[in-house]
Amino acid sequence: MARKIQITFDAANARTLADFWAEALGYVRQPPPSEFDSWEEFAIDKGIPAEDWEKYDALVDPDGSGPRILFQKVPEAKSAKNRVHLDVKVTIRGATDAKRRAAIDQEAERLVGLGATEIEDFDNGDSDGVWTVMHDPEGNEFCIH
Repeated sequence: MARKIQITFDAANARTLADFWAEALGYVRQPPPSEFDSWEEFAIDKGIPAEDWEKYDALVDPDGSGPRILFQKVPEAKSAKNRVHLDVKVTIRGATDAKRRAAIDQEAERLVGLGATEIEDFDNGDSDGVWTVMHDPEGNEFCIH
């Protein structure tokens, strides 16, 4: 049986990074438990101090099929290349490299407008050989395929 997973990002600002990835992936903020009208109400009920309310943010796939994504504020800055990264699929398998490159370039431009940085393009000429490496607003590497 396959297991469900959660993807967790360490962040300097959990809310800002969640905003970026919500737009990048088409995800939405996780709603509070049904018995609460807001996360603030939940935090008050659970005795969570107000200074801790911004330490976490979470996104969910509105269709319910993708993994939950958690963002947690940490004191240390990112210092090295990710050992794991996300590959964001924006192209259709079987499309020509030119059509795939055009779709990737269009998405890269959109994500740069949201705060990402384009790092490097790759065109290897094989079935999955066209992609772009990017950084999110906090420097986490990801690829657009």
